[in-house]
Amino acid sequence: MSDFKKQMRAGLDSDVPVRPPQRSEVREEGPRERAARRAAEIRDHNSGSSENGDKFWIAPEMVPEGWSYEWKVRTVLNAENPAHQLELQRRGWTPIPVSRHPDRMPADWKGQTIEMDGMIMMERPKEITDDAIADRHRRARMQVRAKEEQLAATPAGQFERANKDNSLVKVKKSYEAMPIPEN
Repeated sequence: MSDFKKQMRAGLDSDVPVRPPQRSEVREEGPRERAARRAAEIRDHNSGSSENGDKFWIAPEMVPEGWSYEWKVRTVLNAENPAHQLELQRRGWTPIPVSRHPDRMPADWKGQTIEMDGMIMMERPKEITDDAIADRHRRARMQVRAKEEQLAATPAGQFERANKDNSLVKVKKSYEAMPIPEN
């Protein structure tokens, strides 16, 4: 007869209620439960962290307001380029410390910055990034205008490139699908 049954019988004989023994053994997590728990952790960790498998994708919610994040080249074939790093610094880019986003690097990472495949995650004020983007667009428009003028211009003594005051040179400025050849 088990101890519990003995206690129950003894309890019937007295006025003191007998409580069943508490389970002393803790059931250990089995392989299926452990796998399910780990899968949930991975899904939770990866939710929204990479679109279409892009390992360099930076979720917008991880960027503090007023700042912009970008991946910049740190090494090429494991060789550093100090001149490039100085140029990045001059343009306002600074490395992001691992302490700000520890989930982006392994737990045993010895470095102080977030790095991956020769790239380093850097930040600068969004205002400066917006200025740089506007400057790139302005320079691109100027290049297009210069080429249009060059195409429409005729050297002295040659036939003019105009037909009834309309230019014979037409440059498309729209986007359309380009056919991909099948090889």
